[in-house]
Amino acid sequence: MLASRGRSPGNKCKGASLWGPLKELWDTVEGAVWRRQPESVHLLDLQLKKHKPNFLSLYKNPPKSAEQREKVRKASTEGIAIQGQQGSRLLPEQLLTEAFILSDLFDIGELAALELLLAGENQQPHFPGLSRGLVAVLLYWDGKLCVANSLRSLIQSRHGKTFTLELSGELVALTTRFTDELMSQGLTRRLLTLVSEINVTREFERLQKERGLGNEKHRKEVSDLIKECRQALADCLFAWTCQSPLGKDDTLALVAHLETVTVEADGSLDSVNLALVMALLYCLDVSFLEQGTEDREDLLQALPLLTEKQYVSAVHSRLVDGRPWKLPGLQAVCRLAWALALHALSQLPQGSALAEFTEADEALADQALLGGVFLFMTEGMLGCEGFTHDEFYTRRLHSLITDFLALMPMKVKQLRNRADEDARLVHMSLQMGSEPPSSLRKDLDHLMILIGEFYSKDLFGLELALEFWCHTESLQHTSLQGSYLGMAMQRPPHKQVVLSKFVRQMGDLLPPTLYIPYLRMLKGLANGPQCAHYCFSLLKTNGAPHGDNMQVTGSPVSWEHFFHSLMLYHENLRRDLPNADATHYRLPPIRGITQRELDGLTSFLQLLCTIITWSENARLALCEHPQWTPAVVMLGLLQCSVQPVLKGELLLCLAAFGKSPEIAASLWQSLEYTQVSPVELNEIESSCEEYPLTRAFCQLISTLVESALPVNLGAGLRAPGFQPYLTFLRDAVFLPFPTRAYRRAAEKWEVADAVLEVFHKLLRDYEPQPSDFVQETVELQGEQVLAHKPPGHSLMFHLLNDSPTLTLCLSLLEEGVRQLDTYSLFPGKKQLESAVLHCLCLLDLALQKEVVFMDLLRESQASLIVSPLEQLLQGVSAQSRRADHIVNIARYLYHSSSNPEAAFQSAKILQRIARYPNIQNRLVGDFTHDQTVSDKLMAGFVECLDNEGAEEGLEKGDDSEPAKKEARIRHETQIHILNLLITSLELKTPNLALYLLGYEVKKPINSTNLQDAGVLGCPRSCLHAILSLLQRGSERRSGPVLTSQAPHLAELCYQVIYQLCVCSDTSGPTMRYLRTSQDFLFTHLQHLPFILPGDEISALSQMSWLMKTAAIELRVTSLNRQRSHTQRLLNLLLDDQPPDGETGMEESRSVSGFLHFDTVSKVRRKLLSVLDAINFSQDVPELLQLDFFERTQIEQVIANCEHVNEHGHTVCNVKLLHRVLVAEVNALQGMAAIGQRPLLMEEVNSILQQVVERNRVRRSLSAKRHALQSWRGLVETLLTACPADLIPADDRQIIIRDLLLDLHDKVLSEDSAGELMPIVAGAVFTLTAHLSQSVLSEQQQGAGLEGGSSSGFASIANSALHLILRKLLDFILCTGGGFQRLRAHLYGALLYYLQIAQKPEEPDTLQQAGKSMWERLTAPEDGFSKLQRENLAIIESYGTALMEVVCRDACDGHEIGRMLALAVLDRILSIDRQSQWLLYVCNSGYLRVLVESLRQDDTALQTLLSPQPPLLKPLYIYESKMALLTRVAKTGQGAVELLRCGLVAQLVECQVFDMVPDSDSHRVFGQRDPSGFIPSPLDRYRQILLPALRLFQVILTSTTTHHQQGATQVLQWLIVHADTIQGLLRCQELSMGALQELSLLTGIISKTALPGALEGQDVNSAALPEFQGHISRFQRQCLSLLGRLAGSERERLLKQAEIAAPGDPAERREEMEVAMQQVCANIMEYCQTLLLQSSAQAQFSICLFSPSVNEPASRDGHTDLALPSALYSRVPSLGLVLFLLKNSAADFFRFHQSHRQALGKLQSLEQLPPEELKELCAALVSGTGGVEKISSVQRSLLAKRRLVQLINNRAKLLALCSYVIETCLFVMWRHLEYYLLYCTPTDPKDSLMPGASAYRSRLTDDSFGRALGLSRVSQQDLEQLQSDMGAGFGEALQRKLLEVEGLYSQVRSRYTFIQALVRRIRGLLRQPKS
Repeated sequence: MLASRGRSPGNKCKGASLWGPLKELWDTVEGAVWRRQPESVHLLDLQLKKHKPNFLSLYKNPPKSAEQREKVRKASTEGIAIQGQQGSRLLPEQLLTEAFILSDLFDIGELAALELLLAGENQQPHFPGLSRGLVAVLLYWDGKLCVANSLRSLIQSRHGKTFTLELSGELVALTTRFTDELMSQGLTRRLLTLVSEINVTREFERLQKERGLGNEKHRKEVSDLIKECRQALADCLFAWTCQSPLGKDDTLALVAHLETVTVEADGSLDSVNLALVMALLYCLDVSFLEQGTEDREDLLQALPLLTEKQYVSAVHSRLVDGRPWKLPGLQAVCRLAWALALHALSQLPQGSALAEFTEADEALADQALLGGVFLFMTEGMLGCEGFTHDEFYTRRLHSLITDFLALMPMKVKQLRNRADEDARLVHMSLQMGSEPPSSLRKDLDHLMILIGEFYSKDLFGLELALEFWCHTESLQHTSLQGSYLGMAMQRPPHKQVVLSKFVRQMGDLLPPTLYIPYLRMLKGLANGPQCAHYCFSLLKTNGAPHGDNMQVTGSPVSWEHFFHSLMLYHENLRRDLPNADATHYRLPPIRGITQRELDGLTSFLQLLCTIITWSENARLALCEHPQWTPAVVMLGLLQCSVQPVLKGELLLCLAAFGKSPEIAASLWQSLEYTQVSPVELNEIESSCEEYPLTRAFCQLISTLVESALPVNLGAGLRAPGFQPYLTFLRDAVFLPFPTRAYRRAAEKWEVADAVLEVFHKLLRDYEPQPSDFVQETVELQGEQVLAHKPPGHSLMFHLLNDSPTLTLCLSLLEEGVRQLDTYSLFPGKKQLESAVLHCLCLLDLALQKEVVFMDLLRESQASLIVSPLEQLLQGVSAQSRRADHIVNIARYLYHSSSNPEAAFQSAKILQRIARYPNIQNRLVGDFTHDQTVSDKLMAGFVECLDNEGAEEGLEKGDDSEPAKKEARIRHETQIHILNLLITSLELKTPNLALYLLGYEVKKPINSTNLQDAGVLGCPRSCLHAILSLLQRGSERRSGPVLTSQAPHLAELCYQVIYQLCVCSDTSGPTMRYLRTSQDFLFTHLQHLPFILPGDEISALSQMSWLMKTAAIELRVTSLNRQRSHTQRLLNLLLDDQPPDGETGMEESRSVSGFLHFDTVSKVRRKLLSVLDAINFSQDVPELLQLDFFERTQIEQVIANCEHVNEHGHTVCNVKLLHRVLVAEVNALQGMAAIGQRPLLMEEVNSILQQVVERNRVRRSLSAKRHALQSWRGLVETLLTACPADLIPADDRQIIIRDLLLDLHDKVLSEDSAGELMPIVAGAVFTLTAHLSQSVLSEQQQGAGLEGGSSSGFASIANSALHLILRKLLDFILCTGGGFQRLRAHLYGALLYYLQIAQKPEEPDTLQQAGKSMWERLTAPEDGFSKLQRENLAIIESYGTALMEVVCRDACDGHEIGRMLALAVLDRILSIDRQSQWLLYVCNSGYLRVLVESLRQDDTALQTLLSPQPPLLKPLYIYESKMALLTRVAKTGQGAVELLRCGLVAQLVECQVFDMVPDSDSHRVFGQRDPSGFIPSPLDRYRQILLPALRLFQVILTSTTTHHQQGATQVLQWLIVHADTIQGLLRCQELSMGALQELSLLTGIISKTALPGALEGQDVNSAALPEFQGHISRFQRQCLSLLGRLAGSERERLLKQAEIAAPGDPAERREEMEVAMQQVCANIMEYCQTLLLQSSAQAQFSICLFSPSVNEPASRDGHTDLALPSALYSRVPSLGLVLFLLKNSAADFFRFHQSHRQALGKLQSLEQLPPEELKELCAALVSGTGGVEKISSVQRSLLAKRRLVQLINNRAKLLALCSYVIETCLFVMWRHLEYYLLYCTPTDPKDSLMPGASAYRSRLTDDSFGRALGLSRVSQQDLEQLQSDMGAGFGEALQRKLLEVEGLYSQVRSRYTFIQALVRRIRGLLRQPKS
């Protein structure tokens, strides 16, 4: 119906009053009556009140008026107000002209015409190729049809006598009341008038005159609409009379109308008049009173036949009236019905009052018979094609026929007597050779033929003919008494007894003239499974001879008689068989069978055919009868010369026998022996131009092929196989069919259909096997002949080559679509459609099987050549000379309304072809090449998608009702088209999907501008269709209808939209269109979650695609700064307030925190309710319980049958598994196996069911995973991609809290599926990360507040944080032993969580020392430490279980998991004040495992230093381990434990430390990683070395009690790797990395390489000197290094730092400064320690610096690096220390100044100018434009972070500077004291002085002085020293030093150290020279 094409106008503009409201009316009526929608009664009531005038003045148009005409005329200048639109609108002149034409054409008001035209314009996109005027014509009639349909549905819903729709009482009362009112206002008259007035031809003439008809399709649609209107109006009357009787006047009006009715050309009534006739028959029907239903009394009261005498008299007089009607036969039918009604009334007690009329029943019946009532019923009523469409027509006619037979037995007897009489007359005239008399009446013949015809059409499967069979009669067989078919014997109704008697008696002593009519009657009555059985029994008993006279054979209507005759014919004709000479074939001598015999035989064969088609018992009983052997006799007759018609009937009978597989097998053998390959077919039939034999032969083969096709067919006679038949069918039937001549045009297509059906079956059942491709031979009569291949193989070969077969199939498709495009009826249309369907199926099967076929062919290396079918389809067509085969296939979609199956196959083929990317490109060209074809194709696809008749969820087997089957096929067509779009979208552009979805194919895709259909001439595309499918019902609360009605379809629609949004080319246009024109996402997300109890999988998939699309939308709108869109979606997903609250809610939301949640009623957040909809539990099928099969083998077989389907799920191919198992069962031999076969098959069945269940579980899990991933993606996008300020921080934290708690609750429930855990863990990780980030940023912004608010740490309360921690730890523990990768996520989450309680970096204001210790101890606990303490308490409450899991993961398993577990351990150890965890790690042995694993890491780390960058995993693990060990070493207890575990010993043995790579400058350029991600080998080396050095440093600092032991071990490490270390100390190029190395190395050396280090240790005495040598070398190198850093290279290095890192020079310079100061401080500390260790008094102290004060470096940058060897050989002078002192003092003030400024800036951060803020940020943000993009809040946060960093860096530098100053002063003082007080100058001559010799001897003893070459110090040197030092250490310097102490040291509470030293040095320098 067209009504489904135009969408309901409510959503666009109000349609015209002649269409839109009427369409709404029909939607409402249909919803209430047929779809039973809830709340529909109320809506219906409203609509009926509104449209009552439309029903009362049915089809009356609004009248024209001058006033309206004027108004419309002015619309082009003054504008006109249009209903449903605001303001007035100017309309173009052309439109107004058309409106006036329309107004005149339909005689409607001008305004109505204008509205109709505008509605036409609006609906135009739904009707491509039509102008608005033509669409308006369709809408006009569609509106009319909507009214008629509504009226019909309302009447059908009434309560009445014939049927019920089982609707609610309320609805029925409403419709009954409404229709009663219409009836009382004269509805019947109006309906009859309209039926007479509306006339297709007349309407067409009017339309033709005004050019109101378009193309063929439009004409067809208009004529269909008009016909449907008439039909619906007539049906209204019919439906009324079915339910309630008409009044007197109405009945008479109906009779009056019928008097004037005429018939069609073929002598039948048209369906409209048939409906009216049936209406009258129901008016005159009283048979329903026999049924005795509970409301019989009410119905009696309402029946005017009983209650109104004048009704009866009026009808009676009208029907008895002698005036002839236009159709005497119709008059006869009405009279017969009236006669039967009167007879029935006379039987009723109330009928006595009507005696005067009821007595006329006999006379009326006679009149009816005279009028040829039965002939008219056969030709006029059964001949009408509309007759079979209504079950109630059939029931009424059945009651009419059976009532006549049952109520008027005397009339029937008269008919029989008259027939016997006539038969005698005929017989006599035949004997005398004269013509039979012309006055013969054939009433009984007609009655029998009517019964035969009527019951042979049983579309509804009612099997009404059963009333003619009575199973309780003995049928002359006592054995049949008792029960039959298990029914207890009971007396059948009287009517049934009479009818069965009629059937039997008519067959007794049957006159020859009635023989054929009687057989035809039996054929009708045998139609149905039970009827066929009764008929079979009747014919069986008739044939039995009875009585004494055994010679008398039975009745001529019996099996005995029939088969006996057949055998006789066969005997006679076989004698006349012509000799082998072919000449006789031309004119066979037909002396055997006369025409009358032929007719009799065909009738009996048809009866036989009907019986055995329905009854399998009959088939087997007849076939196995030893005397009759029907199959043999029939095959014999086929070889005799009989008429082709008879042969055809014989073949059809054989085909019916062949339905049983057991008979089919023997039939094949008989066929082989009799060689019935109808070679003569062509000869005889083509000359007669009729082909019954060919068609019958095809049908026989078709049936046999389906029942059983033996593999070795014809073995022994020829090469076995089906090939000869196939060759015959192909070459003699199929290929020549188009060129033959046909007397009956339709037969051409019948032949094509019959032969193609065989091909289709053969190919459908063919599975390519490897054996098909091996050329085998068989032995035949002693010689080898080639064996035939299976028929399917041969067909495949022909279809995969450019063969005549393929060409003919394709040209047949072209012919088919051309014929369909004419929209006209032609003979054989149905058969043509069927043939086309078979062709399409063949192509589809070939495409489906070709992949396997070609693979096997390739493997076999046979010499066949085939081409893929999809390439052959691109060939050029012989007819059109164009490559348009695929286009022709696609054009069938355009005819989906009339040919749903062809459209379905077409879509399937296109979907298969669409997989090939190379074809897609050509297809787009072919589809768009010709604009008209292109429009049609697009319209075809759209029409298939738009179809509202489609229905999902109908099982394939449920095709009993044609409507259901059609709905299923339409639905599957939609599915195939969507899959085609999905497949195509994945291929490269341009592809078919883009063209079908309305994107630019000729221009760049992203330039497409999508519009609503009809805007800017944009045609309606598949995208519009998909959207309108999804939008249906989305405005209602129940949500989109499609999601529940067709879940799978909805899922694919959402997937197409997602694919369009995700593809970069289509994303822009699509998302713009969805956002602006459709508001698609918002509308659909509102209805989440979709809950479908029956189809959870589809619901989840729908939500997945929708959420993925929403995530893209959020990302895109955020990037494009479309804040309002993003905000709307966020509110929709996250709000927990009911949406229809007050507008003021927005503001209060951010204020109401977590505590005030009860102030407003909350709803569940959309995101959480979607999560609720994902059920985490999964029922898993239990294990197989097998008795026969071996479980492991079965599991293996199942695994072998598994494959990955197109959705990416691994599923088991159930069909394949079934084949394998059945083959296994069939292979069993022996009697035992046969006996057990049913049990085995039962077990096979249970295995298959189990596998189906497993597949379902897999699909279900996969859908849940997909949904959860999409949900996670959406959540992550929400939190990451959307502007942070759209969700206020407090809301953000509470939302994350809710999400985290819900996720954990679901995943921690008992039955949650392990497969979903990884996704949940990932989501938990990101959510925790965001929570941590949110809390931290909130604290940074609110850092001014002291300690945070009282409720807790941040907006999120501590209690919530604790809850999250508990759940997180539960989750970690519930994962058990497996799932290590999953735990990695959870460890990450835990780290993020613990980070929340980590105190942020605070600026070191240097004032801390001012607070006393007491103040620090009694300060209140801040929020951080409180939270940290509580966290630790929770972690410790989990005890060793948690420790065990974390430690195990840290030691073993996946790398990332290990790193994170190590990090977690590290973090927990850092907050664990009680050292519970440390104890566990030490005592459980995990620490030892970690320490010992360092040796294994050594080899892996060595590979890391090769130039080619390998995997860096070992490096990361090593770094994590070292970090943890360093953390352990930070406590004394831990450090001791590490030493006990042999940590240093392990590191001593690591060789990686000795593998220092070359410095960067020598490296080959090509190996550097371009991304900069992989560090250079040298950097990698440092990443290995530095952690070890840090670890040593920490151990040395932590070990107090065992310090000596630690120091010795570390010294050992230094000595073992001495070469490397000395190389590092001598480093030429002091880069940043080198400085870091040096700062750590010097730190370690300063604590270990001391003279006393080896004392007391059990060092081998032989090795002692070597060790001491190493130590002194370390000392020398340290001092020379000091020379470089303090003097010679200092400036150059700082310069170099600035040049080397242009990106962040400030930070790099700061790091360099710290490192250099650190090295200096370390070396000075070393010097100090050495001095102190050598002796407590200066006079015995060693000297490290020579007594000269020359400056170490020339200031102009000429360094003394030119001769490094010279530098190292000399002892550094004391001047170096002085120089260092001066520099440090200068640096100190510089740093102090900078520190003060930074502090000032930090305190007045708000007042800083923007330029300065930018400058501060630039140090932290990489990239040039980075700073510009940052928001102001973020900018000030960054600036603050940078300032804190700067302040802390300066504080560190100040500490180092002051330390260097102090140590320098000490060293200077010690040296000066020695040199100036105790040193005796040595001149060569006084070499015997005791002092000098003592000094020398000490130098020789001392392991240190000896190396320093201080052998000669002259008096002059000492004096020079004193004067130079005095000059260098002047007043200014001293003042500076004291100021340093005042500024810094006093605050640090080391009051007078500098002061005292300065004083002493000053004293030394001032003392008089000795």
